[in-house]
Amino acid sequence: MHSVVLGTSGTTFQDVIDVARRGARVELSPEAVRALAESRAVVDALAAKPEPVYGVSTGFGALASRHISPELRAQLQRNIVRSHAAGMGPRVEREVVRALMFLRLKTVASGHTGVRPEVAQTMADILNAGITPVVHEYGSLGCSGDLAPLSHCALTLMGEGDAEGPDGVVKPAGELLAAAGIEAVELREKEGLALLNGTDGMLGMLIMALADLDNLYKTADVTAALSLEALLGTEKVLEPELHAIRPHPGQGASAANMLAVLKGSGLTGHFQEEEAPRVQDAYSVRCAPQVAGAGRDTMAHARTVAERELASAVDNPVVLADGQVRSNGNFHGAPVAYVLDFLAIAAADLGSIAERRTDRLLDKNRSHGLPPFLADDAGVDSGLMIAQYTQAALVSELKRLAVPASADSIPSSAMQEDHVSMGWSAARKLRTAIGNLSRVLAVELYAATRGIELRRGLTPAPASQAAIEALRAAGVEGPGPDRFLAPDLEAADAFVRAGKLVAAVEPVTGPLA
Repeated sequence: MHSVVLGTSGTTFQDVIDVARRGARVELSPEAVRALAESRAVVDALAAKPEPVYGVSTGFGALASRHISPELRAQLQRNIVRSHAAGMGPRVEREVVRALMFLRLKTVASGHTGVRPEVAQTMADILNAGITPVVHEYGSLGCSGDLAPLSHCALTLMGEGDAEGPDGVVKPAGELLAAAGIEAVELREKEGLALLNGTDGMLGMLIMALADLDNLYKTADVTAALSLEALLGTEKVLEPELHAIRPHPGQGASAANMLAVLKGSGLTGHFQEEEAPRVQDAYSVRCAPQVAGAGRDTMAHARTVAERELASAVDNPVVLADGQVRSNGNFHGAPVAYVLDFLAIAAADLGSIAERRTDRLLDKNRSHGLPPFLADDAGVDSGLMIAQYTQAALVSELKRLAVPASADSIPSSAMQEDHVSMGWSAARKLRTAIGNLSRVLAVELYAATRGIELRRGLTPAPASQAAIEALRAAGVEGPGPDRFLAPDLEAADAFVRAGKLVAAVEPVTGPLA
């Protein structure tokens, strides 16, 4: 794994993914080390003056009016970390904590925080040693940053609290640092505050969500195409000239993906040859590109917000290029929170339309000749009846998760922090939504491939055949008598989540957009 080098101007999506999920090493560039030293000199100069400066020689939040004498300032920095490390609930996933730490280090390396170079280097050393602080689910309101989650990370930097070692065992952080040859940090003026005051958790989860959704939106185009085939629908609604007259980029990309999957199919276009010919397919089939496309365009907007945030230095106060130390409100998570909620809405709708296609495949009155519930011997066998129940339960949960967290606010810090973003909560529920969406698409994939295989005598598109063969090779069985379905569905979900459906069709279709 390559090393990720942090400079002063932010980082990239791929760097975040590599550090969070793949354990890439982190290095500080010489430019970053110089900027750290220069901003620290500014803070040291202010700390030596008798005038109070917020975050340097005062208390914090509603306690900012108290001037702190020099002999108490190291204690002040320790205390802010200890008192703010007040999270509760289940542990947050390792990849989220690594993203959180890396993105806080990204802002520290910008030279706008006043943190010493040796503190930044210790942050990198902890990441590189595979030490992951124990961070809890609850504790961030998404304003003044992700305070409690970042505080638990800063606690590890001080050699306090609990952390997970590279072997996955949770131990006291001091023991893990000592075993890795890392010296715990004693924080000085402003450093405690600088380690806590950022949108890093919600941003890290947004970046990973966008990576996961990129796979799932391509997957949804494939499963929609497979369902269209199994229902003997028409691909003519996917032709480029129809989407050119409503030029939403995501819609055009989704339609093109579906058309590429369906190329050469012997199942499409039979809808006018039936005893009761259809004039057109149902909305869940015909409008698949419009729904998936709107989600893709929402992702594009979210990606723009994330890119801007990656280029930002979020702290309060900040050290400006002219040496001023200025208070600000850039820690407010609203820009990130909104798009996290937008993505949860889009995920819910994508899951909803996929479930409608699955239900249509299972209903003998709407499936155009397929057996009831795709059962082997309907009545003796129940087929995929309850697989659709599971899918419906997941979709119902997706709809609840689509309720925006960012529409809420709750005052804190004695009304000093009287409007908050709830961005961390938006990010946490989006992670759950993405897991559910993967499962929903896995059920559609399971049903659609079975439906295609039950159309005996008709030849599916080459890309569809490649998808079916890859799914069967992954241990997901095809049509037949009833069997224990849960393992098949779990295997289908793992297949989808790992991007294997997209990987199976792209050698035939070319890269999907």
